[in-house]
Amino acid sequence: MQKIFSYPLKLEDMSSSTQKYRLEANSDELDYITEIMKVPSVKNFSAEITVKLYKKEHLLEVKGFVDADVEQVSVISLESFIKPYHNEFSLKFDTKMTQNDIKEIDFEYDDELLDILDNGQIDLASIAMEHLALVLDDFPRKEGEEFSFISEFDEETTEANNPFAVLKKLKK
Repeated sequence: MQKIFSYPLKLEDMSSSTQKYRLEANSDELDYITEIMKVPSVKNFSAEITVKLYKKEHLLEVKGFVDADVEQVSVISLESFIKPYHNEFSLKFDTKMTQNDIKEIDFEYDDELLDILDNGQIDLASIAMEHLALVLDDFPRKEGEEFSFISEFDEETTEANNPFAVLKKLKK
C-alpha cells in the first residue's frame, strides 16, 4: 500500500531551532487513515507537532498532539457514532544509534529507551497516526451505554445441567 499521508523530515535538513508543524488530512488522506485504522470512517484528522534537535546530545525531541473525529460502531448497540479523540505525545530519538547498537545495549526493565531514526529521518504523519491508534477504543461504545447480562438460567438449573454433577452422584 502506498503511503498517501506522509510528512518525512530528514535529520540532515533540521536545524537546532524549534520547528513547528501543523498537519491536516484532506479527503483522500482521510480515506487512507481510515483504512490504516480499520474503522468505518475518520471524519477529520489534524496534528500539531514541535521538533527540536539537540546536536551535542544526539537527541531529537518530538512533542505534540493529535485530534481526530472517528466514526465507530458500538459493541453494545451496533450503532455508528462519532467519537472525538485528543492525544498528547512526547518522543525522544537518539540520532546516532542504529538497530545494531540496540542489540548490544544492556538495559534494565525500567530503563527509558530512546527511539531510533529510520534511515536518518522521521515521518511526522506516521507518528501522529500511531498516537491516534494508541488511544482508539478496542471495544467502542456510545457514551452512557452499559452492558448488562441477564442469565436465562438460575443456579439450580445450572447445577443440574453441570456435567460434573453426574460424577458427584457416582462418588456417593
